[in-house]
Amino acid sequence: MKRTSFNDGWEFRPKGDQFTELTGRSTPYRPVSVPHDAMLTEQRSASGDGAGAYFPGGVYEYRKVFHVPAEDEGQRIFVEFEGVHRDAMVYVNGAYVTQRPYGYAQFRADVGPFLRRGADNEIRVEARTHQDSRWYTGAGLYRDTWLLTGGPVRVAPEGVRVTTVEADRDRAVVEVTVEVESDEHALRTLELTVDLKDPDGRVVATRTTPVTVDPGRKAPVRQRFYLQNPALWGPDRPALYSATVTLDDDRGERDIELDPERATERDTERDTERVTFGIRTLSLDPERGLRINGMPVKLRGACVHHDNGPLGAATYARAEERRVELLKAAGFNAIRMSHHPMSSAMLRACDRHGVLVVDETFDMWTSGKSAFDYSLYFAEWWERDVEAMVAKDYNHPSVILYSIGNEIPETGSPAGAVWGRRLAGKIRSLDPTRYVTNGINSALAVMADLAALREQVNEQPQGEGGINSFMADPAAGMEALATSDLVTRKTAESFALLDVAGMNYAEARYDLDRKLFPDRIILGTESFPTRIDRIWNLVRVHGHVIGDFTWTGWDYLGEVGIGRPQYRTEGGAGGEFVAPYPHLTADCGDIDITGHRRPASYYREIVYGLRTTPYVAVRRPEHHGKTPAATSWAWSDTVASWTWPGHENAPTTVEVYGVGDEAELLVNGRSCGTRPLESFRTEFDVRYEKGALTAVTYTGGVETGRHTLHTAHAPVHLRAEADRSAVAATGGDLAYVTLSLTDADGTLHPAADRPIRLDVTGNGVVAGFAGAHPATEERFDADEHTTYEGRALAVLRPTGPGEIHLTASAGDCAPVMVRITVTA
Repeated sequence: MKRTSFNDGWEFRPKGDQFTELTGRSTPYRPVSVPHDAMLTEQRSASGDGAGAYFPGGVYEYRKVFHVPAEDEGQRIFVEFEGVHRDAMVYVNGAYVTQRPYGYAQFRADVGPFLRRGADNEIRVEARTHQDSRWYTGAGLYRDTWLLTGGPVRVAPEGVRVTTVEADRDRAVVEVTVEVESDEHALRTLELTVDLKDPDGRVVATRTTPVTVDPGRKAPVRQRFYLQNPALWGPDRPALYSATVTLDDDRGERDIELDPERATERDTERDTERVTFGIRTLSLDPERGLRINGMPVKLRGACVHHDNGPLGAATYARAEERRVELLKAAGFNAIRMSHHPMSSAMLRACDRHGVLVVDETFDMWTSGKSAFDYSLYFAEWWERDVEAMVAKDYNHPSVILYSIGNEIPETGSPAGAVWGRRLAGKIRSLDPTRYVTNGINSALAVMADLAALREQVNEQPQGEGGINSFMADPAAGMEALATSDLVTRKTAESFALLDVAGMNYAEARYDLDRKLFPDRIILGTESFPTRIDRIWNLVRVHGHVIGDFTWTGWDYLGEVGIGRPQYRTEGGAGGEFVAPYPHLTADCGDIDITGHRRPASYYREIVYGLRTTPYVAVRRPEHHGKTPAATSWAWSDTVASWTWPGHENAPTTVEVYGVGDEAELLVNGRSCGTRPLESFRTEFDVRYEKGALTAVTYTGGVETGRHTLHTAHAPVHLRAEADRSAVAATGGDLAYVTLSLTDADGTLHPAADRPIRLDVTGNGVVAGFAGAHPATEERFDADEHTTYEGRALAVLRPTGPGEIHLTASAGDCAPVMVRITVTA
């Protein structure tokens, strides 16, 4: 079917009260560009819920008027929604068309029967959200919309599937299956052509075959292609092929042959679909682990939520690609979308950049986690939503695993195992080429049995790692619980029905299960970032453990403050999960919401063996001597800065990450001594003085690398740098402009934070503006925002070909300007 962007021309408003509107008082619509996050229009307040970043819920209406030509009579017309959060209701010309409760499911509305041909038509979409998730969801038409049109006989939407049957460096067998559907009342015979192009755009195979379709039925057409010397898709070389499928009505061609003078362009009906795919093989066993094209791969994984920081949940293609680019640059080779299906835009980006994907279905099944979550709809809708996810993912070579859930409480019960088998079986029936996992949390799986576990406490040893530690240290408690006989027994069936046992915070089972379940293949589907050194060693030495996914790779909105620094108070408090208003983000992740890498990211890169240069970070001097009391998701309260005005000669702790035997710390060239590197890190207590702070690592007495931080000096300068000098006017492109406060030499000045004001003219608008402060009342849709640790980020959306001019000003700093070209 012909696919046309349907993103333009929408209007939006909070849903009005029909009875109130009878009095003439109505809430006006305003124009918006889709993708659009309705929740960002709301005002946060302390009366909100920390899970949703203190944004209130709401009900929202979108409408659009579009013209349908009279000559489109007989055409099938759909509107496709890549995601509406949530409880979407779709109406055309006032008539109900369809609905979709799940906010992450791609679905289509068959609007054709409700349209007036040769006239304007109104489509209206309602969306509502309220206490339905454990994170910030956004609301409304937050993903792309499409208009699909096709004739009475056409290639079905998502009707082209490409499968690698077998492949090696010399030869590949590729199967292309096309589903042709007909609304005709008579038998139809057409010609179907498939052209395959290699990554360089050369046609490497083509085939034409007749296909006859029964009236009102579907006809699957399968063709096999045998390719010599294929370019295999893999993380290091993500080679992408394309398949173009053309469906021609041969009646028109016969008319042209018999009487060319009377033939017209409309005599031949043509329907074209194009998909990209990769040729690659997957294999899995408990000794050699995961192999792609026969080569072993360990998953260096990042769990991520779907929001795009200052854009909220709005899913622009460039925003998704930028996240993939930055995560890969930080050392990750895999992403687990948490805890719902990934956007098509991010899947395409993962394909292009060779980043592997674990795509996930649900965060809950029949047992709810929030007051009004998807558990209310699961039993009725799960099957359709699983079908939608697999149909979306099938041609993406980056997808290697489907996850049927995350921390599902039912997984420790026989009933939960029944549900798990249903979901796994459904996915395998739709796509037998990938593997199935489930992110199982041991504590949640046996929650109903914890009373029985408590009775065993007095029988357990009181030493380190005992069950008693669950009360004193939740992380240690989860570890002890994960290895208990109770968990082993209760989760056995739920793990057995999977191809890969997904374990959240249960690395203590890795060695144990090698003995108890020698055929069990394990993936750490979620883990504490503070334990990556220990965890990665387990992944590295165990063949049956195929990788680890940290919580989290990228900071996110909602679940506020789970990773924030906390310190023990006089009353002994600390380690609290949810932070009070105005906290905005989880404050957890290797990368903050603007895309800036935090110290934990560099440590991880060293642990992975991807970085040999050391890295130095400084704990905030104002907290020196305090006892940390944060959760296990929190990294140390460090900043990569040696600029601490007001703390001259104050004691502070310096952390050094590196590879080698030992590290030396130098302050302005003076040695502060050497310390052994243990678990890739060490620390020094020194007194702050302006100048240079240098860490040097050694192996066998030989220097292996050094990293230096310099003090920033006055005056402060404002700098602006765009990620690209030119962007496209269409296709979800964006320009990212990093604004920073530095000295004359370009050294960042994290202690000079101040408001920055934007003025944007030309062919673009501000789509989002933010610092990365985890607790702020400033809005993303404002023209002014305060820097955080010397940085802010402006996101610009092009509105048409031409140029975008951004001028930024910050107090006594000289204004700066950025010019970006927008191409057609």
